Amino acid sequence: MKSSADDAKRQARLFQLKRYGTGLAFMLPWIVGFCLFVAIPIGWSIFMSFNQVKVVPGGFKYDWQGFRNFRDAFLKDNVFPIELITYFQEMLLMVPIIVIFALLIALMLNQRFPGRFLYRALFFLPVIFATGQVLSELFVQGAGDIPFLDQYNLEPLVTQYVGGEFAKTVMGVLGRVVLILWYSGVQILIFIAGFQTISPTIYEAVRIDGASPWDSFWKITLPACVPFISLNVLYTIIDLFTFPLNPVLKHIKDNMFKVETGYGYSSALAWIYFGFVFVLIALVLWLFDRSMKTRRVRS
Repeated sequence: MKSSADDAKRQARLFQLKRYGTGLAFMLPWIVGFCLFVAIPIGWSIFMSFNQVKVVPGGFKYDWQGFRNFRDAFLKDNVFPIELITYFQEMLLMVPIIVIFALLIALMLNQRFPGRFLYRALFFLPVIFATGQVLSELFVQGAGDIPFLDQYNLEPLVTQYVGGEFAKTVMGVLGRVVLILWYSGVQILIFIAGFQTISPTIYEAVRIDGASPWDSFWKITLPACVPFISLNVLYTIIDLFTFPLNPVLKHIKDNMFKVETGYGYSSALAWIYFGFVFVLIALVLWLFDRSMKTRRVRS
């Protein structure tokens, strides 16, 4: 009896090892790629952020600095903290504008009308073409500017209503309003996919009960799209914080090639920037998770 029980346990362990081994075998290419192209560069970047890195014949020279690079980013660098705070303020305005714009366009594109697939493709095309160097060149040529901002001199009007400190941020957002169209293609598709998860019978039932389309949107569509709203908010935050014309990223790249700062200081700036973005993403996830739990308790 005891030997049969031991054999059964041994067979169960062998079966589990076989299952895990099969899974690891399928994951092995990803694990190797992650270690070579992600884990090692990240570890090297962290190491460089605590050093002063100099390019010497035959390689790099590392001088241990501890947390000095991180302190200098806020105590000696007069550009990085200002650009970081300013860009965060702009993103706090841009993210809801892009998500709301994508939600409204998705509502229209979700309706049944002739040629709607062409309009969906039209809103997604900028995502394909306006990326990386193409987007940078378009902005250099003035494609992202809004002429009426200078034509009607709106800056004094904005300063009057929102104050001088916040007016620069608002004007910066208005100057990038073209991004609302260029950076909303993926969000629109996600919202359309979210609308497809709502059963049409629910709308038929509330229509029979006398609910208007306005009531259906607030009581059915919007609550059902909360997970997709959170997904789009996270996607938009990450997308805009890796934007090619991001002034913070530009400042980090510029310090990389300076002799007095170099790779070590720019790595420290990059990790500080990552920390701010990570905290913002964690805060967004916490807020949406709390709202979802509140909805479950009420229901």
